[in-house]
Amino acid sequence: MIQIPSDLNPDLVPLAFLLGTWEGAGVSDFPGAEKCNFGQSVTFSHDGRDFLEYHSHSWVLDNDGNKVRPLESESGFWRIDKDRKVEVVMVRDDGVVEVWYGELADQKPQIDLATDAVARTAASGPYSGGKRLYGYVKSDLMWVGEKATPEVPLRPYMSAHLKKVVTPEEVAEMARNLPDMPDDGIAFFK
Repeated sequence: MIQIPSDLNPDLVPLAFLLGTWEGAGVSDFPGAEKCNFGQSVTFSHDGRDFLEYHSHSWVLDNDGNKVRPLESESGFWRIDKDRKVEVVMVRDDGVVEVWYGELADQKPQIDLATDAVARTAASGPYSGGKRLYGYVKSDLMWVGEKATPEVPLRPYMSAHLKKVVTPEEVAEMARNLPDMPDDGIAFFK
């Protein structure tokens, strides 16, 4: 269920489906890099201003699903205008800073983004741009990323399926909003 916080900047309502902390797993595969399964935690938050704050941390998983080591971290800010155009400024731990532009699909919670500008430090690896697709599907957040380097044309490199993390406060709020249950509790399920 998508909830719209009362203190959310009205301009951000179309992006409300992103709010919260999401966790799950995915696959990473790009020429010249280790192919692996990874775990990921993503948080979209707000403070009342006209942007969402974004943080993502991922880590390599072994065959049993245990954390092996960090994979990627990125942080940024997401905005949307009245024409449903989305802009994202993002910095990654590997020394890359990106400006992304895209749009929110009509009538569905899906965002297509492509890099418009890329800046790299001397320590970063080769990278010339990317695309991302984020979608809210059956209460889950899914995404796929594509990237290009001077040697490798644009191609998929990471994707993940994330589930929303529910806080104890959110559980309490859900409990307060439950309909009255019959005394035996069983009739509710019939």
